[in-house]
Amino acid sequence: MPLPERLVPLLDQFDFARQRLADRMAGPVMDSGNGTDVEVGPMTDAEYLWEPGPGCWSVRRHVDGPGARATLLVGAGEWGRDTTPPPHPVPPPFTTIAWRLSHLSEMLALRADHTNGSRSLTRDDYRVAGDAATALAAFDTAADAWREALLSVDDKALDTVGHCTYPHGSDAENPFLEIVWWMNQELLHHGAEIALLRDLHRLRA
Repeated sequence: MPLPERLVPLLDQFDFARQRLADRMAGPVMDSGNGTDVEVGPMTDAEYLWEPGPGCWSVRRHVDGPGARATLLVGAGEWGRDTTPPPHPVPPPFTTIAWRLSHLSEMLALRADHTNGSRSLTRDDYRVAGDAATALAAFDTAADAWREALLSVDDKALDTVGHCTYPHGSDAENPFLEIVWWMNQELLHHGAEIALLRDLHRLRA
């Protein structure tokens, strides 16, 4: 099935942002932005779980319970991600790389499932990673699944409200094309946050 023309630039943007983030997290080099390779080491568990200040939200073992201002840990397996039912705390807690990467990977995986999969996965089904290497692999798997979901749609699907049945966003109100655009924005802004947190961890006192 030919790719809808409207989807091509969004898929290109997704591929670009995904590669930049993956390289920034895993190394051994990343593109500086002008085509020059810059050496970067793989993200460590210390970086992944680093809490720059008090009261951060992160991922934690279920047996340890949620962190400050969180009321539950969401996710399957040994680890879960700090959260609370709406309304969320104001101002929002600062979140670790682990929280941000888990959140991003979960969105990619669940939206993929609710586009061309079982349309049944929930946050309680998603396995939260407690270490950097597992989290990086989970991100790749989720990004692959979302990309495959995008390749499955046609022009009619792009205009269909509710084509993706993901239950935690605006999917039930917006055409699928807008959901594709939104997921790119999630990848871009969380990717930038993760990159900055890696820099700050390197420069800590």
